[in-house]
Amino acid sequence: MAKPDPVQFVREVRQETSKVTWPTRKETLITTGLVLALSALAAVFFLIVDQIIQLLMGWVFGL
Repeated sequence: MAKPDPVQFVREVRQETSKVTWPTRKETLITTGLVLALSALAAVFFLIVDQIIQLLMGWVFGL
């Protein structure tokens, strides 16, 4: 079994991170905006569905 070499590990990590294609600031902002917008849309959708289910359950059980 090979003995772990922390220095070699750090070198390899640096080499791999240099190969990563990092997003631009504009891409990051657009993606963040889309995530926030879709999260808000999902929240509104589930709020409406929940209210409809609550209304139906109240109607069915007479509450």
